[in-house]
Parts: sequence; C-alpha cells; structure tokens
Amino acid sequence: KATIEGLAKNQQGVYGLSKTNVWVYVGKGDIRERLLAHLNGDNACITRQAPTHFVSEVTASADSREKALIKELDPVCNKQVG
Repeated sequence: KATIEGLAKNQQGVYGLSKTNVWVYVGKGDIRERLLAHLNGDNACITRQAPTHFVSEVTASADSREKALIKELDPVCNKQVG
C-alpha cells in the first residue's frame, strides 16, 4: 500500500497487476487512484487472484495502450477488450 500511496497523484495512464507467471488485470485511468481502489477490494476477481506486483505507464493514449496490453497479456480478470 505504501508503494502505491507514494505514486504521484493525477497521473493518467495504464497499469497491470500480476502474480508469479500470471497477468491478473490491465486497466487505465488515474494510476494511483485505480490501484488503491483495487487494493481496497473494488473488483472481486482481482481480490480472489491476490496480485503481488504492479507496473504502470504514464501515457496520453491510455485507451489504445490498454486494449493492446489486454490482447498481448491476456489477463485473467479482463478478457474482453473495449
């Protein structure tokens, strides 16, 4: 939680949640805000999967980047693109 809280506020982009050898979720938006919401249990699938790591990328083209990452990484909690 401390690592997420240390992220800069209002940074828009994409992020991915993972655990050993499994991509759990790819999302977009205010990176810090979205990661904190997931940590607090806003998505049952993410909570069940119990991700241990996250990565993020600040980008102005979050919509297209998110779609590309979902297609590439095939995360277990968001199979549909768009």
